[in-house]
Amino acid sequence: MEYALLQAVFLPLLLSPLAYVVGRRAGAGPAAWVTFGILLYGTALVVLAAAQDGTYEERYPWTEMFGEFGLLMDGLAAPFAIMIYAISAILALYSRPYMEHKFRQMYAGRRRAAVLELEAGGGAAGGGGAAGDGEGEGGAHGAAGADPEFDRYARSQSGLYFALFLVFAMGMLGTILATNLIEFYVFFEVMLIPGFFLVAFWGDGPRRRIALMFLFWTHVGAVVLLLGFLALGLSVGSFDFADIKGADIPPDVAFLAAVAIALGLGVKLAAFMFHVWLPWVHGAAPTPISALLSPVMIGIGAYGIFRLIVEFLPAQYGELSVWFHVWGLATMIYGGAMALMQDDLKRMLAYSSVSQMGYLLFGIGTHSALGLAGAEMMYVTHALGKGLLFMAAGVIIVQVGTRSISKLGGLAGRMPITAVCAVIGALTIMGVPPTSGFMGEWIMFYGALETAVAEDSALRYATFGLGLVATALTMSYMLWMLKRVFFGKTPAGLSGVREAGWHMTAPMMVLAGFTVVLGIYPDIFLEGIVPYMSGVLG
Repeated sequence: MEYALLQAVFLPLLLSPLAYVVGRRAGAGPAAWVTFGILLYGTALVVLAAAQDGTYEERYPWTEMFGEFGLLMDGLAAPFAIMIYAISAILALYSRPYMEHKFRQMYAGRRRAAVLELEAGGGAAGGGGAAGDGEGEGGAHGAAGADPEFDRYARSQSGLYFALFLVFAMGMLGTILATNLIEFYVFFEVMLIPGFFLVAFWGDGPRRRIALMFLFWTHVGAVVLLLGFLALGLSVGSFDFADIKGADIPPDVAFLAAVAIALGLGVKLAAFMFHVWLPWVHGAAPTPISALLSPVMIGIGAYGIFRLIVEFLPAQYGELSVWFHVWGLATMIYGGAMALMQDDLKRMLAYSSVSQMGYLLFGIGTHSALGLAGAEMMYVTHALGKGLLFMAAGVIIVQVGTRSISKLGGLAGRMPITAVCAVIGALTIMGVPPTSGFMGEWIMFYGALETAVAEDSALRYATFGLGLVATALTMSYMLWMLKRVFFGKTPAGLSGVREAGWHMTAPMMVLAGFTVVLGIYPDIFLEGIVPYMSGVLG
């Protein structure tokens, strides 16, 4: 096990040039398999570290100014870390057909722009390529054919895509395993850089402006987070987690630091009032990246609150918990209501993610060991369920050519595997047994009611009841989406639609199987989460 976590974090970064070279020389297929192999090896290392009794930690010398460079796997970090790398590995394979479709689409757009420029007497075509890149979702199948120029274009794009994909996954895992505030911040910022380029290069619509919005919002949140880190580190005289935990921090400094950390991570969570960027970014990003951003990345904000406030600042957490509770409830209801109004399938799923992050905040605000455990389980179930739904949306985009819900219908008979996986994903988000979503919601709401009874708080009773109303809202938009997309009458233009290839369907089946297994055997994660949360609250 020596250097296991160090390998898991840094091998994707060190081997990203390999994925780039393979992609440029051999295309998306070999690059996808190389990326999958690297992330699968990293996933195995993470699982082995999580399987150790108690905690597993690696420490390395760094700098006297910041302290030690450490990587920690414990009951809190394990579910986050496993989900990040497992879903990243699955999406590496899924990316191959989706991105090949995207490259054809973008190449066709560049050629159309070049032809229009020539017809208008504009001369050389080099300057007009961006105008047609990525606009819309369909209609580019077969546009490039066996064009050698397209092959060169696709290989160059494939290499860069998979290299950035690896760096993105590495940044997320490093953030989860960090044992130092500055280390946490560095990894937190590192994952923003590839995320920005993945949206700016291969997104839809005004992708560059949307990528800048993503960078602006998340970077501003990171700067506010850094202010909280500096307040803690300078007050304690160390940035190491081990020194901060249990340190005698002046109450006013600790409170201000907790508020800054909560606001900075609230942006990452896309909590209500800080959610503006998320529907735009998740709607524009390539679907494999949406399936990483929405189910996996934004939940890292919840991890930060668990680690930095609940664990390290327990007194301040006690003061702020009811506000987390109310903030989470507002996010749940707002995101669910907005999801119910969407016609764009990916934007509907994006607003659903806003609502689901509200569940995490709601659970964090319960001030109960079971409520906190349920909130972390909600991260796991959201990663599985929303990953499935975004992947199903990607299949529809590639096979049907539209993501407008009003233009879809009756796809279950023509795409049975996609339909079954989407239904399982929706049941997971709704919290219906035997999926993993049921256990997460059950435990979280039990913890919320437990605290309301213990404190005899009218506010907590009210938030508990309204939280149940929010779950009904979740069921409403999910069932409405399933009915309009997969059932009912099939539009005339969709009679020839067929199921996607195994590169897209097999990854979905793996996630669907795991969410059912986890729903039946939740102790896979709960046996580590519940003792950890009980220990944190004493």
